Amino acid sequence: MKTIVIATKNAGKVKEFAHAFAKLGIEVKSLLDYPELPDIPEDGETFIDNAKQKAETAGNALQVPVLADDSGLAVDALAGAPGVYSARYAGEGANDARNNDKLISELQSIGANTNKPPLADGTTLLSPAQFCCALALYNPSNRQFIVAEGKVEGYVTDRPHGEEGFGYDPYFYVPQLGCSMAELTKEEKGKISHRGEALKQLVPIVEQLMQQS
Repeated sequence: MKTIVIATKNAGKVKEFAHAFAKLGIEVKSLLDYPELPDIPEDGETFIDNAKQKAETAGNALQVPVLADDSGLAVDALAGAPGVYSARYAGEGANDARNNDKLISELQSIGANTNKPPLADGTTLLSPAQFCCALALYNPSNRQFIVAEGKVEGYVTDRPHGEEGFGYDPYFYVPQLGCSMAELTKEEKGKISHRGEALKQLVPIVEQLMQQS
């Protein structure tokens, strides 16, 4: 397993996976390297359903091991939304800015507020939330999956902080660190993020398989 294809066109995710697998000497590619592949549907009801669907579809098409993730933000005040629709919350093709705008607008429209003290700069904590990630590594040679899941707790804020990360990171405040996800370096984020937690489970399994082969 010298190469793993990541079933995503999200450059931010690719960088995180490449960083995680670098110590194993595994080269990471993505769907950006295979423009001939059609878009893979994501119509599962859960994060793990979508991750397995993407990994299996791409793995069978390319005949190489494929790792897929499905991740998103589950906001308590919105009954778990945007959930599996996080990447397209503001509609198909929506970018991060549009998704974030819709999220904050909806929370403010329902008067969401944790009633916790504001941050030092006056930022309001609108709702508890969880970043969730499901990983599925599919091997087309034996049609088997390795799955892992991770989660990190925090709060959605009414204004962004930080320039790192992507997606909802600037609006996701991690209380134990006293900053948003977008204020962390890749190394710091990898230690506590939902994707980082799932990778902590997955990478040792991959390493063990490599040693056995």
